[in-house]
Amino acid sequence: MNGDLIKLKVQKRIVTFSVILLIGKFFAFFITNSVGILTDAMESIVNVAAGFISLYSLHIASKPKDKGHPFGHGKIELISASLEGLLIIIAGGLIIFEGIKRLFEPAVIDKLDIGIYIVAGAGLINYLLGWYSIRIGKKYHSIALIAGGKHLQSDTYSTIGLVIGLILLYYTKIAWIDSALALIFGSIIVGTGIGILRKTTENLMDKADPEILCSIHDTIIKNREESWVDVHNMKVLKYGSNYFMDCDLTLPWYYTVQEGHDCCVDFANLIKGKYPDRIRLSVHTDPCIPIKDCAFCPMKNCIHRVDDYNKDNLLTLDKMTQDDDSLI
Repeated sequence: MNGDLIKLKVQKRIVTFSVILLIGKFFAFFITNSVGILTDAMESIVNVAAGFISLYSLHIASKPKDKGHPFGHGKIELISASLEGLLIIIAGGLIIFEGIKRLFEPAVIDKLDIGIYIVAGAGLINYLLGWYSIRIGKKYHSIALIAGGKHLQSDTYSTIGLVIGLILLYYTKIAWIDSALALIFGSIIVGTGIGILRKTTENLMDKADPEILCSIHDTIIKNREESWVDVHNMKVLKYGSNYFMDCDLTLPWYYTVQEGHDCCVDFANLIKGKYPDRIRLSVHTDPCIPIKDCAFCPMKNCIHRVDDYNKDNLLTLDKMTQDDDSLI
């Protein structure tokens, strides 16, 4: 089974469990009338809505590229994660509003012990679902699954505090504790949503990914061939679970077209071997300029050399990511 189908299967499982947990939490709210438990139930509405959005986005992302979408449909996952972040912020705001309202209009709370058991059990299941979603998301490079998993786990962390607060409320009978719980965890939920939005916005704006750039740089340095005089103008674009890389490869000026082509093939195979089936690579060749490039060129038997090779001239990441304008 390919990665896209696995991601869809995982998301279907998460949505199914989210619906069951939603029903359980609202049952706990109706029997207890606790606004603290309501915070957990409302966030479950977000879990379910976000789950269906993610499911749809993964379905779209799994479609192959076509004439209208030559880079595929992967960025739909970023839109999905952004919508999830917005829903989380809205839910957190509603929870805070309800918490403030209950400060001035206290309500009778009943059967809190049953509610605590339900919320605690749901929190444990949420954590396991989140761990599962993040694990599969990282394995198959799905930002939608990772965002959903982090959301589920943040829900669990807030549930732990909520359960502690509910236990305190159960034994002390102090009414304002219920409202305080809603205000605290509503704020945490809003913060989670803002964090997801920040991450997806960076990806939608094609912000450079230092981790992938460093990984590619290390791969090139460890496997550099003598004829690779220089690599520059390197850009890597993340598009869903795929990467699109573009760079300029400087080769000896006297190489034939065939020799240059062979060098590009070797270079491309090296990068693709690091990221099989997930990277699309475009390599442009430049001829070396002896008076400028000899000091950087490691070729030992070059008869056209006009300057000695200086081993201190490292092919750094900064140099690789320089664009043509900065080299002029």
